Amino acid sequence: MSKDPNKKSKVAGIVKYLALLALAGVLLYFSFRGVKWSDFIEGLKNCNWVWIVVSMAVGVLGFLARALRWRLLMLPLNKEITNREAFDGVNVAYLTNFAFPRAGEVARCGVMAKTGKISFEGALGTVVLERVVDLLTLIIWVLVVLLVRWQEFGSFMKENLFEPLMGKFSSAIVPIAIIVAVLALGGFLLWYYRESIIKNRIFAKIYGIISGLKDGLLTAFKMERKGLFFLYTLLLWGTYWLTSMCTILAFPQVSSLNAVDALFLMVIGGLGWVVPVQGGLGAYHYIVSLTLAAVYSIPQVTGVVFATISHEAQALTMIVCGLLSFISISAWNKKRN
Repeated sequence: MSKDPNKKSKVAGIVKYLALLALAGVLLYFSFRGVKWSDFIEGLKNCNWVWIVVSMAVGVLGFLARALRWRLLMLPLNKEITNREAFDGVNVAYLTNFAFPRAGEVARCGVMAKTGKISFEGALGTVVLERVVDLLTLIIWVLVVLLVRWQEFGSFMKENLFEPLMGKFSSAIVPIAIIVAVLALGGFLLWYYRESIIKNRIFAKIYGIISGLKDGLLTAFKMERKGLFFLYTLLLWGTYWLTSMCTILAFPQVSSLNAVDALFLMVIGGLGWVVPVQGGLGAYHYIVSLTLAAVYSIPQVTGVVFATISHEAQALTMIVCGLLSFISISAWNKKRN
């Protein structure tokens, strides 16, 4: 009797989900290890919640900036794409990431594809392009904070970021080179024999997907308002910095930190959100509390409270906005039907 491939795939998905959830739990354990519950509660009581609410409002502004920027990338594929559709897609992506890490990007492409204004593959190409821009921007901010305060931040990032990454990269350089070579060869063969390949139904579908991705990626060259795209990128990362600054202002225990420190914590926190666990859960808490202790000699309890409030405030904002966008999408679908 042959096994059901769909059932096998579902089991593999569940195992992966539980493994990532377990990783988040381990990181949370190391973050909270040695922290007394009474001290944690006391730290929460000392928080100025007005600034936390302000940080949440700034977070919503960041969602809007991302949506407006993403729409600029999609406009060359269809001029009728609206700000609301892009905003709903972004919010659904954030919400989805809390259930299935890294699936949010696929979810927002699905939201846009259901509008009928853009193909899933085209939307995915624009998302890949957008993420490349964000990665390059993050690298620029890393260089900025290192140039501004190398003595304070340099050794920490070298020991906790660069050396571990270089160690992993050096051990994986051969497999990466082989994968890149195979992909390059495969891409060349697909292009060279494209006329013969597209006659086959299966390969025609694959070629269509690749073509859609290519169209999405090439929107960077077709985009009309490139200066506005750059402005939205600055606004987006500006909201990240302001969110970090508002959280600092909310805690008297870290009041000695300034705008440059907020920028550094923004960079470190961004790395925590990148870790493929549910909504950065655990990873963010661990890396931010570690940074506050190692760089600023701030007690672990304060660092954990700071990281928890910072993360959960943004997480709540993402969940609320995501749910509201689901309602918005449902309402518009009923209206169209």
